[in-house]
Amino acid sequence: MDKKTISRDGTEIAYARAGQGPAVILVSGAMSTGGTVAPLAGLLARRCTVLWYDRRGRGGSGDTAPYAVEREVEDLAALIDAAGGEAALYGISSGGALALEAAAGGLPVRRVAVYEVPYALDEEAADERAAYTARLTEALDGGRRGDAVELFLRLTGLAEEMIERARQSPMWAGMEAIAPTLAYDDAVLGGGRVPRDRLAGIGVPVLAVAGGDSPPWLREAARAVAEAVPEGTYRALEGETHMVDPNVLAPVLAEFFD
Repeated sequence: MDKKTISRDGTEIAYARAGQGPAVILVSGAMSTGGTVAPLAGLLARRCTVLWYDRRGRGGSGDTAPYAVEREVEDLAALIDAAGGEAALYGISSGGALALEAAAGGLPVRRVAVYEVPYALDEEAADERAAYTARLTEALDGGRRGDAVELFLRLTGLAEEMIERARQSPMWAGMEAIAPTLAYDDAVLGGGRVPRDRLAGIGVPVLAVAGGDSPPWLREAARAVAEAVPEGTYRALEGETHMVDPNVLAPVLAEFFD
C-alpha cells in the first residue's frame, strides 16, 4: 500500500490505487488485508479506478481504541473522498457486511456488490454465532490470539488437521498479529442475522453474488440480501466457492459497476 488517508478519528488508513474510470473500493473480509483483493483489483483496473486498502488494525493501517463499526464506515468515507467524492463498493464475506452498512449509512455510494456475506438464516445458526462471539471475546480478552484464530477457522468449517497444519505454518504469526480484528468482523455482522430493516433503507443498486459450489446456506444468504434491498439482484457463479476466482468474478463486477 503506497498511499495514506486519515479517517475521522485520526487513524491512518493505507491504500493503493490503479486504473481509470468509475471509482470502486474493494473491502476485504476477516483475517485478510488489502493484498487479498489485489488480484481482483488488477483485473478491475482495466475498466475502473480501483482503490483497495488495509482495514484498520491490519497491514499498513493504524488502529484507534475503542473499536466501533462506525469507525470503519468513517474509514470508507475517507477513502471515498480520496476517490473523488463518490464510489461503488465491493465487499467479500464480512467485508460485504461493512460495504452494505456504509451504503445504509448514507455514504456517497452509487452501487454495492457483495460476495457471500455469511449471515445466519435461522435461530440455530444465530445461536452458533452468539456462542462464537462469547468464546472469541473470552480468548481475545485473555490475550490468547492463537485460540481466537482457531475459533474462527473452526467457524469457517476448516478440519482440525488443517487447523493444526496452519498452526505449524509460517503464516500463523501473521494470523495471530491481526487476530484482534476478528472481533471487528464479528461486530460488523451485527449478531449474524440478515439485517433486513437496515438493508431496506439502501437506495442504490446492490448485486449479491454467491458461488454455485458454495454451501447452500451461503447462496441463500446472498439471495436474502438481494431480496431485502429495494434494487437487489442475486447471481450465482457456476463452479465457484467462497474462494472465488478473480478471473471469473471480475467481468461480473465490471459490468455491474460500469
